[in-house]
Amino acid sequence: MCNEDIKFQELGQVLSNECIAPNVYVMEITAPRICEAARPGQFVHVKVADNPVQLLRMPFGVYDCNPQIGSIEICFQVLGEGTRQLSTLSIGERVDVLGPIGNGWSMPQGTGHALIISGGLGAAPMNLLARELCARGCTVDIVMGGPSSERLVCRERLAKSALASGGKLLVSTDDGSEGLHGFCTQISDELLRQEGQDYDYICVCGPGPMERNAVRLPLELGIYTEASFEKLMACGIGACLSCIVETVDGRKRCCVDGPVFDVAKVVW
Repeated sequence: MCNEDIKFQELGQVLSNECIAPNVYVMEITAPRICEAARPGQFVHVKVADNPVQLLRMPFGVYDCNPQIGSIEICFQVLGEGTRQLSTLSIGERVDVLGPIGNGWSMPQGTGHALIISGGLGAAPMNLLARELCARGCTVDIVMGGPSSERLVCRERLAKSALASGGKLLVSTDDGSEGLHGFCTQISDELLRQEGQDYDYICVCGPGPMERNAVRLPLELGIYTEASFEKLMACGIGACLSCIVETVDGRKRCCVDGPVFDVAKVVW
């Protein structure tokens, strides 16, 4: 794992806040120290600055880093009051950002052919991962699913990395508006049955039920697989124990021991 225990608190300015799908936004924030330190799979803990009502921060995977201007991007869905407030912020307003936090993707040396499986907003934390694997000369196949075509968020950046690596991107939608009418795990299972022995690294991120289905066949095939867990986090620094993941080595904290875990060690 890659946790270097480096955390910064930065009061960043909003550079852009774009609605990319119904109730889904991508926000770019100035945070030069976090941008420099962030590694694929890590996350940031965010709150609206100067808001005395918001007591707890919100965790978001780092979607992208822009070192030329020292900014990071996060992708979020409006689900409650905190994310609703984030969605209303305008350029120049301030966001309090703590990070980068957690252990990201291990990206084992020598990986030659990786399979990335994402569901919904689980695509966002895969962007830096896909780009880094591509930069290392790894072929990257990506499978992503969403409720509908317009909710296949982050697709353009993932497709760019997949194609640049010599890999492919395949999609599914719940409503059949694009790609397979079904679930992304149906595509990944078929790929694994066809090419399973060729993959040496599999990465999964999405809702809990999707992750459980996605890792089942890789575990049977004995392919090294990691999953990034989506958990509610109160403190983000391992103190509150609100984000526990059960593993064969005992109870682990998603925020500091994860969010990325070796799936063979998780009690599913």
